[in-house]
Amino acid sequence: MISQLMKWIAVSLLVVLSVWMAGCNKPAAQAGFKMPPPTVTVAVAVSADVPLYLDEIGTCTARQYVMVMPQVTGPITKLYFSDGAEVHQGDKLFTIDPRPYQDALEQALANQQQAKAALDLAKTEKARMDELLPTKAISQDDYDKMKSQDEVTQAQLAAADAAVKTAQLNLEYCTIISPVNGRAGQRMVDAGNVVQANQTGLLSIQTLDPIYVDFTIAEGELPSVRDHAKQGTLKVRTRLPTDSSDIGDGAEGDLTFIDTQVQDQAGRVKLRATMPNPQRHFWPGQFVNVRLILNVEKDAVLIPVAAEQIGQTGPYVYVVKPDSTAELRPIKAGQRQGDQLVIEEGVKAGEKVIIAGQMLVAPGAPVSIAPNTPTTDPTTAPTTAPAPTANAMRDEIGGLLLTPSPCNQEKGWGGGFCGLDIDPSRAGMKATPTLTLPLSTGRGDKTEFSLAAETGAGA
Repeated sequence: MISQLMKWIAVSLLVVLSVWMAGCNKPAAQAGFKMPPPTVTVAVAVSADVPLYLDEIGTCTARQYVMVMPQVTGPITKLYFSDGAEVHQGDKLFTIDPRPYQDALEQALANQQQAKAALDLAKTEKARMDELLPTKAISQDDYDKMKSQDEVTQAQLAAADAAVKTAQLNLEYCTIISPVNGRAGQRMVDAGNVVQANQTGLLSIQTLDPIYVDFTIAEGELPSVRDHAKQGTLKVRTRLPTDSSDIGDGAEGDLTFIDTQVQDQAGRVKLRATMPNPQRHFWPGQFVNVRLILNVEKDAVLIPVAAEQIGQTGPYVYVVKPDSTAELRPIKAGQRQGDQLVIEEGVKAGEKVIIAGQMLVAPGAPVSIAPNTPTTDPTTAPTTAPAPTANAMRDEIGGLLLTPSPCNQEKGWGGGFCGLDIDPSRAGMKATPTLTLPLSTGRGDKTEFSLAAETGAGA
C-alpha cells in the first residue's frame, strides 16, 4: 500500500510539473482549451436628486417634563389615574382632603360680610357728618375722624375679599389636575399619605408628541449647517437602530435649535430637532440615528453599492463598453444613498457597471452579461451571476483523471486554468494525502495546486 502511495505521488508530481512547464513554454493561444468570457451582472447608472446630509447619533428628550407637586398641605384621599396612562390638560390626578380648606373659606366669607356691614355703617355716619359740617354742629376734628373710619372700613372689606379669594384658591388646590398633555409616570405617593405644599413630588408627566431629538455635530461642520439654515428650515430624519427601514425613510422633522456655543474640550455643537411622534415610536432617553439634510443635489449619478471595488490606487468600477469589454474606471465616490452610491467623477448616467462577477474580470477583456440582468432600474435586486464553467479538458496519465480549475485568462498558467482536480480513484487508490505546490509562471504571479482525495472506507 505504501509503495503504491509513493508511486501515485511521484506520478502526480510528474504530471503537474510537465503540464506547468508546457504552459510556461507555449503561448496561450496554443492551449488545449480557451476560457469563455466571464459571466457578470450589470446595472445602469442613473441620475436622480439626492440629499446632502450629515449622519449623527442622538438621544430623544421629552418636549415637556413636569413634576406635579401639591400647593396645599394635607392627606391624599383619592387618585384618578393609572401609572403610565395618557393624561390631558385639566384631567384630575389627586384629591387632598378639602374639609379644612372648606371651613377656612366659610370663615373668610363671614369676615367679608362683617367688613361689608362695618363699611355700610361708616358710610351712613359720614353722610350725616357731611350735612352737619356746614352748620357748625360738629367740629372739624370729629368730621376728620369719621372720614378716616370710612376709609379704614373700606380697606378692611378689601382685605376680607382677598381672604375669600385665597380660601377659594386653596380649596381648588385640593383637587390636583394635569397641567399638560402627556404620559404619566409612576406615582410617588399613595392615598393616605400626608403631603407638604411645594415640597412633596407626586407624579411626573412627559409630553411625547412632538418629541425632541438632541444631537451634536463637529465644530468644523457648523459653518456649513448655518449657511444652509439661512436658506430655510433644515429637515432631520430619525430612526431607531432596530428599525428595519433605512435612515432615508425615517421619521422627518425640523431642525429647531442650534446651541450658542461650542462645547468645551469636545469641540462639538449641540443641535435639536422637533419630531412628530403620534405613535410613540420614539421614547425619552433612547439613542437614535439622525440624518441632518443640508441640501438636495440635483441630477447626481447613482450606481449600486456592490459595483464599487477598492484597489491599491483607490476605488474603481468596471464599466461594460458597447463592444462588451470591461473597462476599469477609477471613481470619486460621494455619499451613500441606501443601497446606491453617488458617483462624483468616473461614471456617467446611462453607462453599465458590473455589480457581480468582478473577480473574474480583467481590464479590456470581453465579458458576458448574465440573462435577466436589470439594465434600466438599478434599484431592482440584481440577478446573481452563475459560476463560470471552464472548457472541459481531461486527460488520463498513469490512471489519474485531470480536470483544470478555471482562473483569470490573463494570469493563469497554460493559458486559462490555475489548478488541477485529480481523481485518484482511477488509479485504484482508496485514500491519498493532500499535496499543495506553489508554482511561478515566470510572469510574476504564482499558482497553487492541491492534490487531494476523500478518504475511502477501509483506508
